Amino acid sequence: MNYEAGMLGRDDRPALTGDVEVRSRRRWWIIGALVALVVIVGAWFAFAGGGDKKAAAGPADAAAKGAGRQLPTVTVAVPGRQTIQKVVSGTGSLAARREMPVGVAGEGGMVTRVLVEPGQWVGAGQVLATIDRSVQSQTAQSQAASIRVAQADLDLAQAELDRAQQLVGRGFISKADIDRKTATRDAAAARVRVARAQLSETQARNRRLDIRAPAAGLVLTRQIEPGQIISAGTGTLFRIAMGGQMELRTQLSEADLQTIPVGARAEVTPVGTEQVFKGEVWQVSPVIDPQTRQGIARISLSYDKALRPGGFASAQIYAGGSVAPLLPQSAIQSDSKGNFVYVLNAKNETVRRAITTGEVSDAGVAIVSGLDGTERVVLTAGAFLNPGQQVIPNLTTLKR
Repeated sequence: MNYEAGMLGRDDRPALTGDVEVRSRRRWWIIGALVALVVIVGAWFAFAGGGDKKAAAGPADAAAKGAGRQLPTVTVAVPGRQTIQKVVSGTGSLAARREMPVGVAGEGGMVTRVLVEPGQWVGAGQVLATIDRSVQSQTAQSQAASIRVAQADLDLAQAELDRAQQLVGRGFISKADIDRKTATRDAAAARVRVARAQLSETQARNRRLDIRAPAAGLVLTRQIEPGQIISAGTGTLFRIAMGGQMELRTQLSEADLQTIPVGARAEVTPVGTEQVFKGEVWQVSPVIDPQTRQGIARISLSYDKALRPGGFASAQIYAGGSVAPLLPQSAIQSDSKGNFVYVLNAKNETVRRAITTGEVSDAGVAIVSGLDGTERVVLTAGAFLNPGQQVIPNLTTLKR
């Protein structure tokens, strides 16, 4: 039995060895298949991922290329031509257009009354103040009495002459007596005229003791009080603005004065108020200060209580105008070659156009030369453009 068992063991060994080999090969085939499957799946995912990246990259590249070809949009306008008013600005002091200083016209004396105050209107010849005239009044009365004495002498001499002329025909009075009586009468008449002249002189002197307004106007200042002793050397007692007319005396440069005509319209704004007063230039200084190179333009103004002589004010003088295109400051470009703007041609391409600027105001910049007003002018973004660059125009209308 041991022999048979041993034999059986030897016979079964080959069979067992073959089964192991088969199972080993099968395992390796399975492992290889799995590896191949993993490789295939990995390759498929790699291929699919690359396609998605290309698909995603495609629109981005296209957008980038499209952005490179996108045209800028700029605002343009056709300026046309309009009347541009030349405005000259200046400052200065307010004053009376015709200021009348009033003082003592006569001998003077003690002031008895002051009848007006600054700010009051007075008429021509109106009494502003009076001076004591008690002595002068007595003198006038004395001279009036002298006239009456001289007139009595004249009447007596005339009566004697009349009687003598009646007697000369009868031979009672000689021709020589008539001549003497005629001379006596003439001398008496002369004394009457002298006395009257003296009285008139005294009365005129007395009238000059009244300080009167030389013309109608507005009282500006008063430098006199009752009880004050004044004389011809006292100086100015009152200042009166003739007719109440005021003016602004504005300092302007020599170049500005050349452009301002007499009669030019002006607007004056005193300091401390927003009121604007209309006036006109009535005189342009014929003299230029050699130190400051300035002259004075005088602007006449009607009376208003807000216009106080000595006050400070600003003025806008409209010194004529011209017809030219008007552009905003944003449209004007500058470089070493000068001022220029960009205009668009028929293909919406930018073209550099050299210009000469003129008057600058709140409304814009006047173009003296370089434009006729019919061009499409780039208003904004001009600093970022180049000549010949194509753009998309956005047409707008300029405010007038």
